[in-house]
Amino acid sequence: MAWNDPGEKRNPWNRQRPQSDLDEILRKARRWIGGLFGRKPSGAALKPPIDWTRALLILAVALGGLWLGSGFYRVDAQQRAVILRFGKYVATMGPGYNWHWPWPIERKIVVNVSRVYSITDDESVLTADTNLVEVKSAVQYTQPDPLQLLFRVRDVDETLVQVCESAMREVIGQATLNQALAMDPTIPQRARELIQRTLDGYRMGIHVVSVNLTDINVPEPVQAAQRDAIKADKDRQRYEQEAQAYRNDLLPRARGDAAKTIQDAEAYKARVVALAQGDTARFDDVLAQYRRAPAVTRERIYLQTMQDVYARARKVIVATSHGGNVMYLPLDKLMAAPPAAGSSSSSSVPSGSVRVQAVLPAPADSAAPATTHDGGGGG
Repeated sequence: MAWNDPGEKRNPWNRQRPQSDLDEILRKARRWIGGLFGRKPSGAALKPPIDWTRALLILAVALGGLWLGSGFYRVDAQQRAVILRFGKYVATMGPGYNWHWPWPIERKIVVNVSRVYSITDDESVLTADTNLVEVKSAVQYTQPDPLQLLFRVRDVDETLVQVCESAMREVIGQATLNQALAMDPTIPQRARELIQRTLDGYRMGIHVVSVNLTDINVPEPVQAAQRDAIKADKDRQRYEQEAQAYRNDLLPRARGDAAKTIQDAEAYKARVVALAQGDTARFDDVLAQYRRAPAVTRERIYLQTMQDVYARARKVIVATSHGGNVMYLPLDKLMAAPPAAGSSSSSSVPSGSVRVQAVLPAPADSAAPATTHDGGGGG
């Protein structure tokens, strides 16, 4: 029947709406809570008051079960769980299902010990030949020791970055520019060893897997100065090579001259010593003769001495026996003069001596004999 049928008078807008699902859910919840606390649905006989002790006990047991159940956890094969009880380290749990006292008594920190982490670094470094280069590197590492990782160092990432920068500066600072630009494989190897040695000293619980040089280049603003520095270094090397060649040429000759001088000095020493020893032996012989015949030996020594003196003399003074006149003969000029041709007397005189004949004034009763002196002898 249509709503406007005149046979039945009713308001079409006054229809009953069906009970909603939400209201039904709320009624069921009230009934369940009421039954939990000992209440019965409406229309039933009245019961005693609610047993709050029982209700609180049931609630505490439920909450305690939930709290204890929150202590169960699972550790994967590549992970380790560090258990802390009131902030103090208790144990390190391996893979599998485990349980610990829930918060706030204990808490767990899960560390992945198999994952490979990586950090990158970009810095400007001086090489061994004082050239500036920009080095980009990457360091891969793992965390095999969770205990040292969590409790030995306050800021692991910052410490690791600083250690890597320091190691890279030291290694690049010991390499030349050509080695750095060529990415010598010994550079990352030495850097990895240095980083690992430093981290072991800090006891950080980190294992360095590899160190990779991603890029090394010369900064654009310093390329011109870099070229000048390289040219100056080549000039220095050339000058050093020239100086080394000069040294190699000069030192052997100097050593030869020194050896020759030493040998000459040794020979002179031997000669002087031999002469001194000969003079000493001759003096000993003369001394022995003098002790046997002093007068004869004294006369002989005098004659030999005068002979040696006159042999080197160039001037002779002849004194007459009766007159006061002294005759001076310049023997040096006479010896320098060339001999007269056909002179019979000069042929009989040995070389180096001059025979001089001086006529002395005769005394009153007899004629003065002629006296002949040899410029080379004594007498």
